[in-house]
Amino acid sequence: MTMESRFGRERGFTLIELLIVTVIFGIVLTGALGFMTVQHQAFFKGADQLMTLQNLRYAYQTLEIDLTTLGSNVPEGQPAMVLAGDDVIAFTGDYTSNLVNDVSAVYIDPDAPNGLVQAPRVTINIPNSSFAWPDTVYQAPGGTPSMAELIIYFFEPDLTTERTDDYVLRRQVNDGAPEVLARNLLKLGSMPFFRYFGKRTYTSQSSELDSIPDGDLPLFHSVVLHGSATDTANSARGDSIRAVRVSFRSTNGRPGAAEWFADVSRIIDLPSAGFGIKMTCGDEPILGSPLNLQVVTPDGTPMVRLDWLPATDESVGEKDVIRYVLYRRDIPNSGDWGDPFLSIPAGAAGYTYDDATVEVGNTYQYAHAAQDCTPSLSPLSQTQQITVG
Repeated sequence: MTMESRFGRERGFTLIELLIVTVIFGIVLTGALGFMTVQHQAFFKGADQLMTLQNLRYAYQTLEIDLTTLGSNVPEGQPAMVLAGDDVIAFTGDYTSNLVNDVSAVYIDPDAPNGLVQAPRVTINIPNSSFAWPDTVYQAPGGTPSMAELIIYFFEPDLTTERTDDYVLRRQVNDGAPEVLARNLLKLGSMPFFRYFGKRTYTSQSSELDSIPDGDLPLFHSVVLHGSATDTANSARGDSIRAVRVSFRSTNGRPGAAEWFADVSRIIDLPSAGFGIKMTCGDEPILGSPLNLQVVTPDGTPMVRLDWLPATDESVGEKDVIRYVLYRRDIPNSGDWGDPFLSIPAGAAGYTYDDATVEVGNTYQYAHAAQDCTPSLSPLSQTQQITVG
């Protein structure tokens, strides 16, 4: 057989066959591309949902971790709950120390700045409020600085997006710069970001938790010393808080049907709330401040005005003065002073009290003393006499 005859019997694809193969290949390719497109969309949708959920979890878990440190290693006199608002919470706790051998702090960070591991030494304007705190320098037992810093969490509108309903969650320690924890956060319906539960004692039952009405917020600890005689009413309501409900929604931020949400609304217990470090005091207080008297008539009625400066041991030394006690007796009177007729909590730059219970024509003798947390009294100040004219 010749080569020419052999090749003459072999033939290629016809045009119709090529068209059929091309059509079949196009159908298969279209199906494959469609499948890959669906898989691609499913992958990015899942990744989008995962990112939204992780954003929610990080924001909530960070809040949960930090809030449970409220009240840890907080010395007597320093409030644990400073401000309880519907979009801001400010509290104190020994969260971080830069001393590697500090056994009281929750966490150790040798690189933490000194200004962020102690109670604030400057007054701080609390975000989302008109309040400033503190107005005193808090001390631990022995006169050392309090190691419980101020931690603030607050939600504020996110001005970096075109939306008008999304928020950013920020965290601030003392007067440090607020850091961003999470974005793309929304309110969960009509619920506030923070809702509070306080301890309530019934006469026939043990202590239970009761919700604090949202309309009563914010609660601010306005009294300088926690637990002092004037730490009552609204200033003390924050001291009873034992749990916080945190509620918010995370979104992927996409428009229309592409938007996806993750929600959280959980109660966080505050196990260290209500506890404090009892101060241990040394020697009896040093008063070092005379008592000044004068008759005044601010409303036309004579009264005796008493004023004095802080005791020596209030601002220096042992720094353990927690109150001042005032004594009064009629002249002539050869008896002892008896019980104090008034006590004034410490913590002010100066002290004034108007005694309106005096009678015109009578002569009175006054004295005062400083009291520490033992409680021990300083010797009485040099007695002063005054006649109400």
